[in-house]
Amino acid sequence: MKAVITGLRRVVALVGLPIVLLLVWWFASADSHTAAMPPLKRILKVFPDTWFGERLTDDVLPSLIRLTEGYCAALVIGIVAGVAIGSSRTVRAFVEPVLEFLRAIPPPALVPILFLIAGIGDTTKILVIIAGCVWPILLNTVEGVRGVDPVLVDTCLTYRVSGLLRLRTFVLRSASPQIMTGARQALSVGIILMVISELKASTDGLGYTFEQFQTRFQYPQMWSGVLVLGLIGVVLSLLFRFVESRVLAWHRGQRAAERTSL
Repeated sequence: MKAVITGLRRVVALVGLPIVLLLVWWFASADSHTAAMPPLKRILKVFPDTWFGERLTDDVLPSLIRLTEGYCAALVIGIVAGVAIGSSRTVRAFVEPVLEFLRAIPPPALVPILFLIAGIGDTTKILVIIAGCVWPILLNTVEGVRGVDPVLVDTCLTYRVSGLLRLRTFVLRSASPQIMTGARQALSVGIILMVISELKASTDGLGYTFEQFQTRFQYPQMWSGVLVLGLIGVVLSLLFRFVESRVLAWHRGQRAAERTSL
């Protein structure tokens, strides 16, 4: 019985607020006669015809593929560079001014430059996603590596644990909570940049579709795209939580043991 109650609480916590917000939106927009702000009823009516046809494979899927490629590349770059910078005080002092300079440049500002350098194909869109996603991962990895337990560092030295074995079993494991924090932040940034990169000089993708709806005054379809983005964000968040629960299972067990000992 306790497990059932716990499950119901989780379901309510997961869907309760979205349902409340949809109800507020429904009643608040019910009497709307503004073209740019159509009633939610009309938006939901056009939703199936708009997104369950060819547009699902022609626009949604290409966007998700570019997001996946850019996000995965940012993960690799951010973790590798973060471990290298966090492990060496000399390297950190050398690259820190450059990192601060590059981090201050908003990724959307790079879009015209990347279009000039890499053209208007998928490569540019992926580079835009990488440019935004890499920073949360990189900076959190650096801090995670710098914050490893010095006692465990000495233990590794004592038992001559070095090289890839030390990196895999100690450094990455110790830094993994902060790495996952950076990866979660990067996922939200990636979704935003996915749309921004497709707004101009594109022939497919969610951003391109939004632009087409707006220029053609198809406002219910445009708002239905907002719902699609929200659903994509929810699904990706759930997938991330699943991966995070597996990667950080040891961390939660350790914290539970520490609370029990107290």
